[in-house]
Amino acid sequence: MSSAPASGSVRARYLVYFQYVGTDFNGVAAVRGTQRAVGVQNYLEEAAERLNSVEPVRFTISSRTDAGVHALSNAAHLDVQRRSGRPPFPPEVLAEALNTHLRHPAIRVLRAFRVPSDFHARYAATSRTYLYRLATGCHRRDELPVFERNLCWTLPADCLDVVAMQEAAQHLLGTHDFSAFQSAGSLVPSPVRTLRRVSVSPGQASPLVTPEESRKLRFWNLEFESQSFLYRQVRRMTAVLVAVGLGALAPAQVKTILESQDPLGKHQTRVAPAHGLFLKSVLYGNLGAASCTLQGPQFGSHG
Repeated sequence: MSSAPASGSVRARYLVYFQYVGTDFNGVAAVRGTQRAVGVQNYLEEAAERLNSVEPVRFTISSRTDAGVHALSNAAHLDVQRRSGRPPFPPEVLAEALNTHLRHPAIRVLRAFRVPSDFHARYAATSRTYLYRLATGCHRRDELPVFERNLCWTLPADCLDVVAMQEAAQHLLGTHDFSAFQSAGSLVPSPVRTLRRVSVSPGQASPLVTPEESRKLRFWNLEFESQSFLYRQVRRMTAVLVAVGLGALAPAQVKTILESQDPLGKHQTRVAPAHGLFLKSVLYGNLGAASCTLQGPQFGSHG
């Protein structure tokens, strides 16, 4: 954190929600140094330079996403310290200013809120929901409509056994050691997480997909909700549930995989492609003295 505000200046902390199409980015986190790769955070902080804060503005991201992963609504906190005599920006003015100065068309700030000075966007989050989109009926990725490319995982099948996937998903619900679904070698204090909700349901194509294409293509949504996830946990759980849907695994085998706590088992080493994954929402509960509940814009199932 930066030093105490200069005499007469006011430092204000904000929570901002933002979205992005992750195709062009090396993930959400900033890439420092002289590397050519760039993260969403790099563009957000570049836009924030135009706020003329006394101290450089740094975004503390709630939920890190990998290269190619998208976000319908991610969150971050930032501190803006205006010069002496200038009041803090109203949240709506801050959001508008950031959008005005963003230099990449695949990023947009959705909303901003004033929050207490000790608020932390990562640690205060009470819920995170991820959406994974699948497509069947399209045996090669280049057959997918251009408006859906990089937004779903194309499966070489005409259908999925959704009932079996739903049965398998029930084994993942609740509090478990999810070591089997984290990337091998991940360093975390504990691999125990609580999966509050998992669903498998029909999805919708983009309205820009032609009626002829819509007749043969089918889209499916997988959603996962937890306070936090292990590294690549969602993409690994998705890959296993897809294997069930394709008949390569029985639903009961998902329980066996979970109980093995082995990230190197032959069935759980596959990772679903990044381009089908969306961070759908980050929610925050009671904020103490603020005595309010903050949540990002709400979205239905993404089509």
